[in-house]
Amino acid sequence: MMNEVQSATLDQVFHALSDSTRRAMLRELAGGERKVGELAAPFSMSLAAASKHVRVLENAGLLQREVRGRVHICRLQPARLKSAGQWLRFYEQFWTERLDALEAVLRAEPAPRGPGESPDDTAATRRRGKNRGHRH
Repeated sequence: MMNEVQSATLDQVFHALSDSTRRAMLRELAGGERKVGELAAPFSMSLAAASKHVRVLENAGLLQREVRGRVHICRLQPARLKSAGQWLRFYEQFWTERLDALEAVLRAEPAPRGPGESPDDTAATRRRGKNRGHRH
């Protein structure tokens, strides 16, 4: 079972990932470290706005920021993404199992009958259909 610290951490990660700009920044960081200005450039946003996004990602543990003089360098920290992925995989497995069970039930059900058709009529129709074209 997940403790409160793990839960709060996941909350921060999913909050950070809920914004498309921050997701794009993370994707950019997957290619290597970037300056905050480089992360801001594709979005035509100010350095201050980009810094706010970077801070959210940093607080979620998704990136590490290093200050070199006046330049802030960001680096991807994938461990928290891995934790979020594990949490998602649990639910993927949960729903896959449920959907597989539903599919098995649906496949086991007899074919639907037409209005006013009895089960015997349906079976006879199937037998006639199978025998068509196979006369000897």
